[in-house]
Amino acid sequence: MTESGNPSQPADVNEYTASHIQVLEGLEAVRRRPGMYVGSTGERGLHQMVYEVVSHAVDEHLAGHADAMDVTITAEGGIRVTDNGRGLPVEVDEPTGKPAVEVELTELSFGSKPHTGYRVSGGLSGLGLCVVNALSSRLTVEFHRDGHRWTQEYQKGTPVTPLTRNEETNEQGTTIAFLPDADIFETTRYSFATLSERLQELAFLNRGLAISLTDQRPERPVRYHHTDGLRAFVARLNPYPPSLVHSPAIGFESENENKTVSVQVAMQWNTWSSGELHSFANSTRTSEGGAHEEGFSTALTGLVNDYARRQGQLTADDEDITAEAVHEGLTAVVSVKLAHPVFEGATRTRLSNPEANVYVHAVVHEHLTDWLDHNPNEAASIIRHILNTSTGHGRR
Repeated sequence: MTESGNPSQPADVNEYTASHIQVLEGLEAVRRRPGMYVGSTGERGLHQMVYEVVSHAVDEHLAGHADAMDVTITAEGGIRVTDNGRGLPVEVDEPTGKPAVEVELTELSFGSKPHTGYRVSGGLSGLGLCVVNALSSRLTVEFHRDGHRWTQEYQKGTPVTPLTRNEETNEQGTTIAFLPDADIFETTRYSFATLSERLQELAFLNRGLAISLTDQRPERPVRYHHTDGLRAFVARLNPYPPSLVHSPAIGFESENENKTVSVQVAMQWNTWSSGELHSFANSTRTSEGGAHEEGFSTALTGLVNDYARRQGQLTADDEDITAEAVHEGLTAVVSVKLAHPVFEGATRTRLSNPEANVYVHAVVHEHLTDWLDHNPNEAASIIRHILNTSTGHGRR
């Protein structure tokens, strides 16, 4: 009994009502659950912050508006990314009454990127810049657009200055600088080697895009620019010329009529490795594979068997060559770009789009069959290599 004479009422642990539901508004949700958006609060999530800002510059390149990007690890440990694209949009967003750039940096708008009209977009489906802003203790944006230089500053996702129009300029491009929030991340020290590896990868995947990385802790600049795209990527992965079954690497690309799916492939067999397949979707590594890998592997195994039988390297009595044997010693990179990619899991490591499977299968079957027919000597070497390895794998 209480002093008032009313019996105390114990809480009902089985009770569950609307009052128990906590709704996190806007960027508060990102700051409370950062792992849901960048994968972790460790080194992986820390570097994902950079990749999200970099994705904006890559999207400008894919849209035909940028051909250069500079990434800097600043002396204080932050990141600065500059591109020579169109600059972020400044028009007022009707529903919110805010400048479009502020909406892109503060509003969780799931789906395609707002305002910019990208046909193909990497990053977190339009959330990238917003998430980076939310998880940064400080972020500044500077861009050149509509004949002026524009600036705005944020702290922990909240604007602390209005979007400001500065002096006139004939330049174009965007610079985003941010300092990761030490209250959120377990470490805020960036790895030059980790960033260098990913940026070189992006230069391979996006032919013609020049990417530089500078570390001001002390200064250590590198620059990547690969006009040969994925074939240059494969050449880097196959560094021992005497072990190559054929040279140069095979490379081809194609885009469907609706421009909703495109694929680039480069591949080369060697005698020293067990084989490695690297796949990407919208420049994001798909470490768990998915539809595009399945389309590639199925088409490759089928056409290798068809070609070997047509050339008499397999007889009617021979069993089919297995997929394992076909992939033995094969270094391949498969990159698809889709208007509407569907990934499994928050970490975006497996592609689910069935149209990617179908289109990659068709492109690989057509282009690789054509290459084999037009390069009979190299094709014969490849089949001999596969047949030699097939004895260790058996036939299916």
